[in-house]
Amino acid sequence: MSAVPGTVQTVGLFAGQHVLAELEGVDPALLDDEPFLRRTLAEVLDLAGATVCDVISKQFEPQGVTVLALLSESHASVHTYPERGALFVDVFTCGTRAKPERAVELLTEALRPTSAQVQTINRGEAEAPADGHREGAS
Repeated sequence: MSAVPGTVQTVGLFAGQHVLAELEGVDPALLDDEPFLRRTLAEVLDLAGATVCDVISKQFEPQGVTVLALLSESHASVHTYPERGALFVDVFTCGTRAKPERAVELLTEALRPTSAQVQTINRGEAEAPADGHREGAS
């Protein structure tokens, strides 16, 4: 919906950050606690400036949980392996308001792994300078 009739509002930059993490050495009981994981993921995303629209989850038998968060900025997921004391984390946000690296940092603090491997992938395009020229463009 446009703010002024006849105008079009833009959604924002076609750019974002995709943070991928592998955490190991986590208490297996936490990794099999679906309510804790749902609540914790939603809380860390909120603290990192993301807008959480919905959170869904699936408890697996005999163990393991997947939690998905739908964000206005994109999505986040956690997939656990209690039998290994490990999990995968994936947080992707578009624009610059939400801080996906902060979300992963807060989640890591909550889970207290013995090791964490985190990588950030910048996606899309950076904002064009005010003069309209992009670096390297002719």
